[in-house]
Formats: sequence, structure tokens, C-alpha cells
Amino acid sequence: MRKYEIIICWSDDDQAFIAEVPELPGCMAHGDTQEDALMNAKQAIQLWIDTALEFGDHVPEPKGHRLLFA
Repeated sequence: MRKYEIIICWSDDDQAFIAEVPELPGCMAHGDTQEDALMNAKQAIQLWIDTALEFGDHVPEPKGHRLLFA
């Protein structure tokens, strides 16, 4: 799997950890724990890529950022 930057932060509104993948527009996930949010984000990344390829859309290469936790 390609290694994209994943930013995880707590959302008071959602009462969950939110994981965002800035390099893939709209690619986000959530979880009750940081670990759950990370696992769900990895699944969301694969679904995002699969969908882009299915429709012939561009899939950006990861910029090589490190994994960040907030």
C-alpha cells in the first residue's frame, strides 16, 4: 500500500477520532480510538484509490510525509 500522510485528531462534535488523508481529497475516516481511526483510514485510502482507478482518475503519489498524531 502507498504511504500517505494521515492526520488524526479528536472531534468533540463527532465524539470520535477523525483521520484525514490530505493528499486524497475527501478521504477521511473515524474511530473510537486513534488506532481504530488509523485502521479505518487505511481502508479508506484503498477504497479511494480503487474508485479513482475504476473511473480513470489520477491517483497522486505520496509525498513521503511522516505519520502525524494530534
